[in-house]
Amino acid sequence: MTTAPTFQTKLTELTGVDHPIVQTGMGWVAGPRLVSATANAGALGILASATMTLDELEKAIVEVKGRADKPFGVNLRADASDAPDRCRLLIDHGVKVASFALAPKPELIATLKEHDIVVMPSIGAAKHAKKVASWGADMVMIQGGEGGGHTGAVPTTLLLPSVLDAVDIPVVAAGGFFDGRGLAAAMAYGAAGIGMGTRFLLTADSAVPEDVRRRYLEFGLDGTVVTTKADGMPHRLLRTEFIDTLEKEGVTAKLARTIKRTRQFKEMSGLPWRTLVKDGRSMVHGGDRTWAEVVLAANTPMLLRAGLVEGDTSAGMLSSGQVVGLLDDLPTCEELVDRIIAGAVDRLKHLDATHT
Repeated sequence: MTTAPTFQTKLTELTGVDHPIVQTGMGWVAGPRLVSATANAGALGILASATMTLDELEKAIVEVKGRADKPFGVNLRADASDAPDRCRLLIDHGVKVASFALAPKPELIATLKEHDIVVMPSIGAAKHAKKVASWGADMVMIQGGEGGGHTGAVPTTLLLPSVLDAVDIPVVAAGGFFDGRGLAAAMAYGAAGIGMGTRFLLTADSAVPEDVRRRYLEFGLDGTVVTTKADGMPHRLLRTEFIDTLEKEGVTAKLARTIKRTRQFKEMSGLPWRTLVKDGRSMVHGGDRTWAEVVLAANTPMLLRAGLVEGDTSAGMLSSGQVVGLLDDLPTCEELVDRIIAGAVDRLKHLDATHT
């Protein structure tokens, strides 16, 4: 049975969810099944749209709404050429939250807010939080270096207070969270809630093949590595044989693999070459990436799909936070959320008792 609301924060007030817990928008992982299970558990599920076509995204939104009569969100690529069209889907279907991996332009933020959609960009530095706050973002999510996927070098315990000191909007903390102690600690810092990726990936409601999820549980705290060899950006992944091979790969082999994966992504997405080039140009001029890094980034969707969807860990990569080394089970989302809330309540009661 889902735990009754206990902690009311700016996150729960803005989004309408029961608990200050966010399931992050992981590509190939955060689909309708996981998002609806998270929403039904009283937390905020975020649907990952970067690996979906526009039609697939609309079908996914409709499916979540059919499975859960609760608020949820969609994660978007702000630099995608069809970002306005995707935002229109959120507006048309009454999606509550729009999260972004990159900073959306002020005009896009304003359009979403006009339709009462909560805008929550993910940021990696206090200066970025200040920028999106000045543009009208409702709240931000930070991810410390412990987190999986694309990540920075600053740990959550330092990034979180630096951002809290920089902005007045609510801050959600991600990177290294998995239980009630983490939620209690984040709120003690001043965060409005916590975001979790790896912990939600490793649930019974995750669509990742079970044998792959079981393999995650075999890794220890030293079982991940941050590498730039996959797509040119720092990416925390499980330290598998495939990743070890990738780290040693030569230029010729890397080029051949990149061309192959780019073609596969084009076929899967249905995007014409001109759109891929346009999006690539946007990534170059809108950030710090070079064309070489943009071309290499084409590997990411297909390499992740191979591991997380097809279950081929010998030819695919598995994003993971360091927290994987502390996990040993696959609970349902409801069980997970309930025990996190119960754990946070117990921890805070214990602290209160020791100071009275």
